[in-house]
Amino acid sequence: MTAYLNALGVICALGRGQAEVARSLFAGDCAGMRAESGWVPDRVLPVGAVHGDLAPIPLQLGQQSSRNNQLLLEAALQIEGEMRQAIHTYGESRVGIVLGTSTSGIDEASRGIAQYLRDRQFPNTYDYQQQELSAPANFLADWLQLSGPAYVISTACTSSARALMSARRLLDLGVCDAVICGGVDSLCKLTLNGFTSLEAVSAERCNPFSVNRNGINIGEAAVLFLMTREPAPIALLGSGASSDAHHISAPEPTGKGALQAMSKALSSAGLNPEHIGYLNLHGTATQHNDAMESLAVAHLFPHGVACSSTKPMSGHTLGAAGALEAAFCWLSLTHGGVPPHVWDGQADPALPALQWARCGDALKQPRLMSNSFAFGGNNVSLIIGEAP
Repeated sequence: MTAYLNALGVICALGRGQAEVARSLFAGDCAGMRAESGWVPDRVLPVGAVHGDLAPIPLQLGQQSSRNNQLLLEAALQIEGEMRQAIHTYGESRVGIVLGTSTSGIDEASRGIAQYLRDRQFPNTYDYQQQELSAPANFLADWLQLSGPAYVISTACTSSARALMSARRLLDLGVCDAVICGGVDSLCKLTLNGFTSLEAVSAERCNPFSVNRNGINIGEAAVLFLMTREPAPIALLGSGASSDAHHISAPEPTGKGALQAMSKALSSAGLNPEHIGYLNLHGTATQHNDAMESLAVAHLFPHGVACSSTKPMSGHTLGAAGALEAAFCWLSLTHGGVPPHVWDGQADPALPALQWARCGDALKQPRLMSNSFAFGGNNVSLIIGEAP
């Protein structure tokens, strides 16, 4: 059964809404990546932050107030009409919510705990439910007054890619007639300091697949799709997942888990590698991830495929990354172009050469693949394309 992606709401460092994000994305615009202090002691780091005021949480939902939920509300407001029409059509119990996150409201929790340790009391704005991983789905269900399935998947950087897979499963099983799916993650000190302690964060704009690559940049984003069985121009054509369980944080070096996920996605979509017009790489700009991904891609696409990592423009948005990069594929289909690969152009001679997308390149085939890889050897690949 085909799962159609009827609507898209998106906010990230590239902009707010489809038009702004697309304009920056296809221009290779990295202006949203800004060097900022205050996240990690004694360091200035590029981060992909959303600047400016965010939509306020409604007063009746004030206990659920967090930056994460504000980002989510920004994306939701962009497609509120489509979501409420689906609720009217199918009923509040037949519309589900599946989201991915890794931060939830942990920033508010960290600041609340810091105040408690100092003053022996929590701030009035602190509520434990802000930091629950289920918080984004609970908030959206309460805002829309839904009673269907509503849950969050948290598998690090594959979280929201898995949310799209899970949403399709709810449709296939007949549990839901429509599913609001995607992901959200907000910048917070805990995340930035954690990745810094792993020596994985670059002090410069990330440089994926370059011989000079030296780590990730972190960003924030919220992305929502409305997935239904009702025909629409764009669909989730296939998906594949694997877990090689090689190491808690390092990827399996040969790329066999990544290759398995990509191969499963092609199989589920009934496609061959030559049917793919563009590949959005996970492309974190860490030594090991880029090495193993390039090996997997070169093996699966021996004749090449246009590809790029979009993380120099958006930052690595962690739990939101899978949905964000699926959104970039959705925008590629609607605009007929592909996101360029932004880097210093100095290829790593130890890695197989890949076919880098450039500014102005057209999308040659209306089927795109997007990779997401996570801690623990958790791998997901999605295929998005024109509806059959």
